[in-house]
Amino acid sequence: MIRFSKKILSNGLKVVHHFDACSPMVAVNLLYNVGAKDESSERTGFAHLFEHLMFGGTPLVPVYDEPVQQAGGENNAWTSNDFTNYYLTLPKQNAEVGFWLESDRMRGLAFSPKSLDVQRQVVIEEFKQRYLNQPYGDVTLQLRPLAYKVHPYQWPTIGKTIEHIREAHLDEVKAFFYSHYAPNNAVLSVSGDISAEHTFRLAEKWFGDIERRQIIPRMLPAEPDQTERRELTIKSDVPLNALFMAFHMCSRTDRDYHVTDLISDILSNGNSSRLYERLVKDEPVFVDLNAYIGGDIEPGLFYVTGKVNPKYAIRDAELRVRQELDRIMNEPVHETELQKVKNKVEASHVFEETHYLNKAMNLALFESLGDAGMINNESDKYRNVTIDDIQRVSRRLFRKENASVLYYLSESSEA
Repeated sequence: MIRFSKKILSNGLKVVHHFDACSPMVAVNLLYNVGAKDESSERTGFAHLFEHLMFGGTPLVPVYDEPVQQAGGENNAWTSNDFTNYYLTLPKQNAEVGFWLESDRMRGLAFSPKSLDVQRQVVIEEFKQRYLNQPYGDVTLQLRPLAYKVHPYQWPTIGKTIEHIREAHLDEVKAFFYSHYAPNNAVLSVSGDISAEHTFRLAEKWFGDIERRQIIPRMLPAEPDQTERRELTIKSDVPLNALFMAFHMCSRTDRDYHVTDLISDILSNGNSSRLYERLVKDEPVFVDLNAYIGGDIEPGLFYVTGKVNPKYAIRDAELRVRQELDRIMNEPVHETELQKVKNKVEASHVFEETHYLNKAMNLALFESLGDAGMINNESDKYRNVTIDDIQRVSRRLFRKENASVLYYLSESSEA
C-alpha cells in the first residue's frame, strides 16, 4: 500500500505527496496533460519539441541544468502521445530547488528565434538518426497511419515529418505552450524524505501565484472500428525481413486493459512464453519475436513484431504467428500458465515500487487518469483476470479484420 496525500491549489495545480524515508533523496515530478495527440495534423511533433525547449532556459534561469547540478541533482523528461513528464531527483536538503525550477519554466520560457532554432535542429537530427537512418527506424511512421485513419495516434511523438518541425514559427510554438503548459493542466508529484506539510508549503510558495490558463478543449475524433485487414509492404536496406502486426485494443482505463497486458505476457514474456518457445526456440521461424501493448491512454494497439529467419518466407512466418493467435483465441490457457504471468507482473510491480522516483511518476500518472489511489489497485486488477477473460478478449483482439500488417522487406527479398 502506497500512502499519499493530495492537495489542489487555487490555480488548479494538483499536488500529490508520498513520504519515503528509505532514501535521502526527493523526486519532484511534473506531468503535463499534453502529448502528441493534442497537436494539429499539419503541425506535429510540437509536444516532443517542447521536451527540448523546456530545457532551453527561461529569462531567470538561462541554463536549466546548472542549478540542478549545483544542487547535486539529476533531471530528465519524456514525451508520449498522451503526456509530457519532467522530473528531478535531488538531495532532500535541496528539494526546494526542484520546486523553484519547475515553477520558473511553467511561468514562461525564454522564447526567441535563436532558442527555437537550436532546439529545432536538435529534434531534426534526432528524427534523422532514430527514424530515418537506422534499420527499421521508420516502422512507427509507416504502421501507425496504417492502423489509425482519424485518431491523432496516427503519428508518433517525433511527428509525421521533419518539415513540420522545420517550418514551425515562433508564434505557433508560443501559442502551443500557453495553451497546454499551465498549473490547471498538470500534476506535481513529490516522493521521498520530505513531509507532506513541507511539500504543500513549497508548492504553494512557488506555484501558487501562477495564473490559470485557457486550455484548449480536447476533442479527439474516435477511431472507427476496423472492419477489414490492412497490409503494407515496403523495401529498405535492412539485414532481415521483419513482420509488424498491430491490433486495435482497449483504452488504459478499460477493465480489459489488464487482461490484454497478460495476453501479451503469455505470448511473449520470457523464454518459456508461447511465441518464443514455439517460433524462436523449437522451430526457428523468427530470429526474435515479441508481443506487447503500447500502453496508450486512448484505445491503443497490441503489437506482434519479429525479424524472420532467412529460411522462411515472410507470409509463411506470419501464418505461424496466426496459428498461435488462433490457439489462444480458441483454447483456454492453463491455470498454471496464467498464474505464472500474474506472478511476474506482481513481482515487477513490487520491485518498481521500491524506488521513490517510480512512485512519484506513477502517482502523477494515475492522478492524471482520475485518481492517484488507482496505484494501489493495479495488482488486484491483474490477480482478478480469469481464464475466460483471456479467451474472451483474445477473440475480440485477434480478429483477422482487426489486423494491420507491415511487411518490412530487405531489398533482395521477394514479398
